Amino acid sequence: MIGTGILKGMAVTARNFVGSYFYKERLITVQYPEERSPLPENYRNFPFLIYDGDDPQAGLRCVACKICEKECPPQCIYIIKSDDKKPDYMGKPQFYPKVFDIDISVCMSCQICVEVCPFEAIKMDKEFELSKRERFNHLLLRTEDLVKPNEYYHKICPTEAAEVDSKLVAAAEAAAKKKAATAIAATRTAP
Repeated sequence: MIGTGILKGMAVTARNFVGSYFYKERLITVQYPEERSPLPENYRNFPFLIYDGDDPQAGLRCVACKICEKECPPQCIYIIKSDDKKPDYMGKPQFYPKVFDIDISVCMSCQICVEVCPFEAIKMDKEFELSKRERFNHLLLRTEDLVKPNEYYHKICPTEAAEVDSKLVAAAEAAAKKKAATAIAATRTAP
């Protein structure tokens, strides 16, 4: 019969409309500025950089390898590598990005930069209220705007952050064991 789909759709609409007066979970309208729907953990918006420790400059995980810049489809990431090395949060000398900018007017939130980063330095944020009055220079996020602590990452993505931290700790322990083994081997071969 013609129109049965329309009648079924109207029945669903009427059931939700009447049910919203009796059941709170049937309400789908959120009074936005005052109330906010919780975002799922896998929600993604724009990238940010993670740092460990207290100092954003010393604890920055990014070593300016430029893999994310090369793999970015819209080419919205701009990185200039430093000329010198400075100690990171573990005391190991590393290169660092002198300039790390992301043009969020071009970014399509594809998360490719996160997937290709070998240092777990770039992750996707859940902040979505980024509207600006000006169009050009204000949508270019500089390093100071992008850097956020590891605690912030744990707050927005607790399970994923715990997995990342456990992988980083395991990699650091493996590197320490390898260094100790080479030191022992070097002392055995020395006369």
